[in-house]
Amino acid sequence: MTNTLAVAQQGETILTLIASPVTQAEFDSDWLRQFNSALMETMQQHQGVGIAAPQVYVSKRIIIVASRPNLRYPDAPYMEAVTMINPEIISASATQVLGEEGCLSVPEQRGRVARAEEIQVRYFTLEGNEVVQSFKGFPARIVQHEIDHLNGILFVEKLAEA
Repeated sequence: MTNTLAVAQQGETILTLIASPVTQAEFDSDWLRQFNSALMETMQQHQGVGIAAPQVYVSKRIIIVASRPNLRYPDAPYMEAVTMINPEIISASATQVLGEEGCLSVPEQRGRVARAEEIQVRYFTLEGNEVVQSFKGFPARIVQHEIDHLNGILFVEKLAEA
C-alpha cells in the first residue's frame, strides 16, 4: 500500500503561508513519525531531493533534505536523508552561488537562483533533540529552498535576472 501524499501546486494558498512550529507535545509522537514516513515516500516517488510539509497541505515547520542523483538532478551528491523539525538558518556565507532549481510544486519550471554557498542550520530531530549542522554546495541550496517553503516563498519568486 502506498503512503504518498498529494502535492500542492503553485497558486494554492497553503504555499503562501508561514508554517507553524512543531510543538513540544508533537515531538516523538506517532503522528510525527507517520507523517515523516509519508513525506519521505512522497519525495522519493516524485524524484525530489527535498520536500517541505506545506507542499503536502500540512502547515508545519518540517522539511526533509535528501540530496541524491536522480532523473531530475543527475549530478546531485549523495547524502543520507535528514528530517529537520523547526529548522532555522543561524549563519550563512556572504558568498552566493547561482544554481538551477526546480520544485515539486512548480513542476513545469526550472530556473537559476542565488543562494548562500554555506549555511549553518539549527533544527530538531523527530525525538526533539537539537542539532546544529553545516551544509555547503547543493545540500545547502536544498535546505534554503525548503526553508523558503516554510516561510511561504516559492523559488520562482527568487529567480535571477537572465
